[in-house]
Amino acid sequence: MSTQATTSAPPSGHDIATEEFPADRRRPRMQGKVVFVTGGSRGIGAAICRSFAEQGAVVAAGYSRDAERAQGLLTELQEHGVEASVHQGNVGSADDCRRAVGEVLEAHGRLDVLVNNAGITSDKTVAKMTDEDWYKVIAVNLSGAFFMSQAALEHMIERGTGRIINISSIIGEIGNIGQANYAASKSGLFGLTKTLAREACYQLAKGGKLTEDTIGVTVNTVAPGFIATDMLATVPEKVLDGIKAQIPVRRLGRPDDIARVVHFLASDYASFITGQVWGVNGGQEM
Repeated sequence: MSTQATTSAPPSGHDIATEEFPADRRRPRMQGKVVFVTGGSRGIGAAICRSFAEQGAVVAAGYSRDAERAQGLLTELQEHGVEASVHQGNVGSADDCRRAVGEVLEAHGRLDVLVNNAGITSDKTVAKMTDEDWYKVIAVNLSGAFFMSQAALEHMIERGTGRIINISSIIGEIGNIGQANYAASKSGLFGLTKTLAREACYQLAKGGKLTEDTIGVTVNTVAPGFIATDMLATVPEKVLDGIKAQIPVRRLGRPDDIARVVHFLASDYASFITGQVWGVNGGQEM
């Protein structure tokens, strides 16, 4: 289940949905683990799904409206021997969030990793922003992450293990003209992440499920910078050059740059990392 559009406020250029699945790079570090990626059928979300598939995970991808694209990703994964499913819904609806998590549990029997990647934009200056512009972006980008996490955490805490990774944006850290709603929603994920991380540890400790050897339940955020996805396809080259000039490494990020950080945070190796914000922005925010 997911919603439309993207995950980092400013993406760009090419659509990774056309890329081939890199079957020759399989590294089954997450063999059998079930991963649910909202907004998983395109852009950064699709890259995250493919990355987890390379790691041997079972992949559930959420989407909102583009059923054809979602089915295309599902077919691609299944043709390469990946156990996968797709789930339609609106992340802005609390009921849809609960239903989608339930569907994944019913389809695959467990949920090890939730990636709250779905996000939308509705850009206007503060003076021109309508009530609807404000509320619909907050509902999807922030409230959706809360309701998805609330549903997943119950299952994860009961099992004593799990990972939640929220996809925020550099815009949540530095702001942007015309994106007050988006910046507020993505900044809100920082506080949500830290609170969920503390509560997960508290609940595990209360239930006697924290030990020296535990993998535990962790909650972290990845904050992408300007990433090359199809959302910047209409941006003039001159404007893109100006954006790149603001990035110390002098290039846009690639969806795989985000996916690699996400699947590291989802791994057992990251069990001592929780409540953290990982900026992946080419040094732009430093």
